[in-house]
Formats: sequence, C-alpha cells, structure tokens
Amino acid sequence: MRRIRRLAKIIRVFQRHRLDTFFNDQKLPPALKLLVKPAQLLPEPKRSRGERLRLALEELGPVFVKFGQLLSTRPDLVPADIVSELDKLQDNVPPFEPQQFTDIVEAALGDSVDNLFGHFSRKPLASASVAQVHAATLKDGTEVVVKAIRPGIEKTIEQDLLLLETVAALVARTTEGRRLRPEEIVQDYRTTILDELNLQHEAANTSLLRRNFDTAELGGLLYVPEVYWDYSNEQVMVTERIYATPVTDVAALSEQKTDFKALAERGVEIFFTQVFDHNFFHADMHPGNIFVDASQPNQPRYLAVDCAIMGTLSDNDQYYLARNLLAIFRRDYRQVAELHVLSGWVPEQTPINEFTSAIRAVCEPIFQRPLSEISYGHILVSLFRTARRFDMEMQPSLVLLQKTLLNVEGLGRQLHPDLDLWATAHPFLERWLKRRVSPSALLEKIKRYGPEWLEHFPQIPQMVYRSLQQIERLENTLATSRPPQRRRPLLNLLIGVLIGTAIGVALAAVLTVS
Repeated sequence: MRRIRRLAKIIRVFQRHRLDTFFNDQKLPPALKLLVKPAQLLPEPKRSRGERLRLALEELGPVFVKFGQLLSTRPDLVPADIVSELDKLQDNVPPFEPQQFTDIVEAALGDSVDNLFGHFSRKPLASASVAQVHAATLKDGTEVVVKAIRPGIEKTIEQDLLLLETVAALVARTTEGRRLRPEEIVQDYRTTILDELNLQHEAANTSLLRRNFDTAELGGLLYVPEVYWDYSNEQVMVTERIYATPVTDVAALSEQKTDFKALAERGVEIFFTQVFDHNFFHADMHPGNIFVDASQPNQPRYLAVDCAIMGTLSDNDQYYLARNLLAIFRRDYRQVAELHVLSGWVPEQTPINEFTSAIRAVCEPIFQRPLSEISYGHILVSLFRTARRFDMEMQPSLVLLQKTLLNVEGLGRQLHPDLDLWATAHPFLERWLKRRVSPSALLEKIKRYGPEWLEHFPQIPQMVYRSLQQIERLENTLATSRPPQRRRPLLNLLIGVLIGTAIGVALAAVLTVS
C-alpha cells in the first residue's frame, strides 16, 4: 500500500510540473500515454524544462534529489540545459530528532555519548539527504564532527529505487528515452547511493585522500580532515572539525585579501595532481564541499570534505587522456581520432578520416575565442558526445572525470574570470608524460610487477617450447609458398624474440629481488 501511495504522489508531481513535455507522446508506450494524458489538460508550462525537473525532484524528497545530483554528473547523456539546472539542487533537508541521532551513535559505538566524548552537541550542525552531522569533542579536547546515517533511509531508498527502475524501464521503451539509457543511469545511482550508506567506505576514501596530500610538497595545496578510526564504522564516522571560509563566500575571501588568481590556479593544480599523480580524485567537488584557508592570502589552501564519491582511471585511460588533452590543445585532430581508437574508446573499424572531420567541427570554432573564454571541460564533454556517434561507450570513471573538470573549471572562473586552465594544465601534462616514460618509472614498474613475473617464470620454458612447435608447424605449412632459404631466418628471428623475452623477465625478477 505504501508503494502505491508513493507511486501516486510521483505521478501527481510528474503531471503538475508538466514533465510530459520531455517526450513525444506519439512514440510513448500505452502505459506512459495514460500517465501523460491528464497532464496535457493543464496550462502550458512557463518555466524551462530543466527548472521544472529540478522542482519536481526537490518536491519528491531526498532520494530523488540525490538522483538529480547524479543526473547532473552525466553531461554525456543529459542535455546541457538540464544539467546546468540540476547543478542547483541543494542537499539541505530538515534534520531528524536529536535523540534518534544519539541512539544511532551509541548503538554503533557500543557506549553512551557521555562516555565516548568530552562534549556532544544535541543540536545538528548540518543535515543532508542520507546523513546528519553533529559537533563534539573527544576526551582530550579535540574538536570533531560526528556523522550518522538517517534512520530507516535504507528502506526508503530501496522502495524508491524499485520505482525508479520501473519508470526507467518504461522510458527505455521510447525512442528518445532509449538514447538517454535510463536503466543504466538508475543502476549507476543504485551503486552510488548504496556506497554512501556505508560510512566506512567514505572514511577510507577520506583517509587515502588525506594521505596523498600529507607531504611537504603538497600539504600547502589541499587539507583533508583526519578520520578517527576508533570512533568510526559503517553507521558512524568521526572526523576532525575544520574552520575555514566557504569557497563561495567571495566577499569574506576578499576581506582576507586572498589572491584569487593563485586560488584558481591551485584548484586546477589539485585536480590534475589527483587525476594523474595519485589516480584518485574527489568526484563531488561542488562548492558545498570546498573551503578555503586564507590565513596566508598569497598562498591560500583548499580544504575538502565529503569523500563519498571518488574516481579512478585505468592505466590506459590515464595515458590516453593526457595525450588526448595535449593533442586537442595543439589542434592535432587526427591524433585525437587515432588515440580514441588506440585507447579502445571507439571501435577499431572507426573511419579515421570521418572521425577526424567530426572532431574538427566540434573543436575548431571553440579555438577561435580568446583563451580566457574557452572551457576545456565543455570541450571534453563535446568531444565525448561526438564520439558517441561512432559507438563510443562511456565508462563511469570518464564521466566522473569530465564532471569534476567542469566543476573545477567553473569554480576557478568564478574566483578568477580570466583563468587560463591550459597555462596550468599544459606544463603539468608535459612533465607527467615525460616522467611516465623515464628510466626511473620503468624501474618502478619492474619492482612492482617483478614478483608476479617471477612467480610465472618457471612456466616460461614450457611456453617457449610450445611456441616453437607452433612456429615449426607454421613454417611447414608455408613451405610450399616460400623459398626454402627464408624459412630458417624467420624461425631464428622468432626464437630470438622468445628467448629475449624470457631473459627480460629473468632480469626483471633479479632487479625486483635485489
């Protein structure tokens, strides 16, 4: 019965905000046509479609707000006007009862808050769709924040997920809806929201991000609060409390005489450091999660919270993304097309000349503008959209990356309108690619993978033997079509390659052991 009432409310909200205008009703399946008909009797909508969708999601509650936030991370699938509106979705919801919060913390940590903390505030510090935060101090006086999952949220999320999956299946039956791949989006949402329900997952992400920047070289760029593992588990997370200026409070940052050019450029540097040096990047870098320590105005430092959503790239994606960015900025469109094929992002049979022409049509008009007006995040989104015409399958990691780049670049331009992202990115990518192919990088790879090679080394003689047998059979098969004198050099060449490979593995194993 509850599910039926919930579905009825969704239908009423759908109709009131005229979401029927998103679809061509002539192509809708019968079940959706029945849903659309009553809505068409209402007046024509005055608001934009993106605003109407945002308002509908806000009215449906926290789970749908989260879903809208995820949709805003899919600019490869969702039209730009809708993405820009969904970016405005806020995650502030009414807090639940303080006593409920206290009960959850005590049950999760196995003791009363009075025994666990020196002071524990019953008043919420912040409240979001999935969790709530209260201030506290540890017994030694350390100020912390305590985060706990909303009571009963799991059941609510599961019910709404089932409804979303049903709606997605219906939408996927339409021609226009199928293009948006709604079922895939809902599955991504299921994974994301269920990960957020596990605070130990978020705590581990926070701890790793903090460790990545906890060095003399990078410590001045980004600060991440410390996780107190003795007080953290799947239901509760306790972290260091930070005091800093929200990055959106430009007036306060101006009063502190913050160098906005340095602040914007440092944001870009943090992004590229996370993506390429650490291969672990904060994928939810909206302004609400970012703060600024401007105690040294000429060297402002960022502070980041809420590490529930993090991104990583495969080794190949890292390499080809860096080369793609360099090729784009050099306007070498053919290399961009070739790299897409080499990386496996588009099928091998993709016509290079046709693909090159499509890429040129997207990028060339953009580069006619001044550098300060070029959005490289939008270039990447446009490029991936173009590649979709050539059967490019977007991977979630690349989607998170392009969304994060859009956030970082948009934030940077708010702080410093003349930000030239390329001036910061270009030397960084050049250095990264040089380091990647340096002898020291090769030695590091040998040390890392050497033990695995050493483990398989005893199997190599048998593999060489079988390969030689196959080569001999091949030579016999080709004997009738090749001059006899050419048979033996080919065999010798292949034997040399196999033996050389075996020697290389042995050498790598020796280097690893030593």
